[in-house]
Amino acid sequence: MQKIPVQQVDPVALTAADKIHVRLTEGRFQNLRRFISWPLMFAYFALVWVQFDGRPWLLFDFAERHILLFGNTLSWHDLPALAGIMIAGACLLFFLAVGWGRVWCGFACPQSIWTWVFIRIERWTEGRATERAKNEKLPLRSTRLARRVAKHLLWIAFATLTAITFTGYFIPVRELTSSLLTGTASLSVIGWLICMAALTYTNAGLVREKICLHACPYSRFQGVMFDLDTRTVMYDAARGEPRRGAESTQGDCIDCGICVKVCPTGIDIRDGLQAACIDCGACIDACDAVMEKIKKPLGLIRFASEKQLQKAPSPIYRPRLAGYFAVLTLAVSGVVYGLQQPTELLVEIRRDRGALFYSPQQDVVCNRYLIKIENFGNEAQFTLSLESNLDARLEGKTAIATHEMGQWLPYSVCATEPEQARQKIAIAFTGLDVHVTKETTFITAVR
Repeated sequence: MQKIPVQQVDPVALTAADKIHVRLTEGRFQNLRRFISWPLMFAYFALVWVQFDGRPWLLFDFAERHILLFGNTLSWHDLPALAGIMIAGACLLFFLAVGWGRVWCGFACPQSIWTWVFIRIERWTEGRATERAKNEKLPLRSTRLARRVAKHLLWIAFATLTAITFTGYFIPVRELTSSLLTGTASLSVIGWLICMAALTYTNAGLVREKICLHACPYSRFQGVMFDLDTRTVMYDAARGEPRRGAESTQGDCIDCGICVKVCPTGIDIRDGLQAACIDCGACIDACDAVMEKIKKPLGLIRFASEKQLQKAPSPIYRPRLAGYFAVLTLAVSGVVYGLQQPTELLVEIRRDRGALFYSPQQDVVCNRYLIKIENFGNEAQFTLSLESNLDARLEGKTAIATHEMGQWLPYSVCATEPEQARQKIAIAFTGLDVHVTKETTFITAVR
């Protein structure tokens, strides 16, 4: 397999101590990014804060050992469906990386989405990128100090809201906010919220592009995923070089540097493909705006493959891309099937850890059991019955109501003159629309 040519870039340019002041731009790719990222952000908050029939859209309830999903109750035995979602997500990342580079990072990654939000807040409070860069070297006094404080307060507020919302996936968010307002929240919850808010504030506000370059594993293995047919953000050097002044007739690139100013990771795309590029398309929109002003064709910077830049034919069918799409389809199909076959009733039967059996009277042998049922459907009550070839009876509560579910309840099975030392019996659990049987062993003698 041919690899994309590597061009060495001065690492000092990528790790400079100077703060990157990102200049916001407009264009079709920025509109597409917002079209994708804002619904994802809405879903992040809505899944916790919006309620359906008095319950949140999504809640991982460890205390009750179930998952609430859009009004449906799933048991922990349905976790393979969530594992399928993770597998499908990984396959989607691989599929996108092979086809279009790091578009996930640029258009849908939470780190990028939150970073853009923090950049917007920075612009609202401290002005445009040029103004921020100019004021960075001036002492913080009066108005500049007030703006700087306002920016950090808004960052902290948004980071705190993010932390509370994330915690709301595991603790009902209304109970969480109520305990915080009344001062009854536990120290562990408060400590977790502080850590989560601090990480959000640091990653999206202070560190930003260094996460994409140094901490994100996706930027490391993307080079393995790419090939000469991968369409990623590329600078057409054959058309743009040599760079020229405004009155020159050489290449189309006028060396205005706007593609660097709008880049959230601070790289120069004209130096070639780099691990820090998140394929957000900001440099494309900015460059297209310049090309339009100087009456040159758009697309000096564009999504293109190495073969396309070399004017070579690019195949429509690509085995690796088709393979990832096939695995993605299978994973999504498995998740859909699994969510349509939820566990409605979970039954557990344990033998008494004391005596294996006992005889309350002659020719009668009894075994003790502990039984627990967990209802994840709409049943309000279950009745228990014994299914066995023995002349036996079930002693204990034959009806279990909602408030008794999830508790270990004692039962005994007593048989008259059993012939075998060990044999299988079954206990049936019947609701309005559910009938489940669970097998266990009945012991009458020790071998």
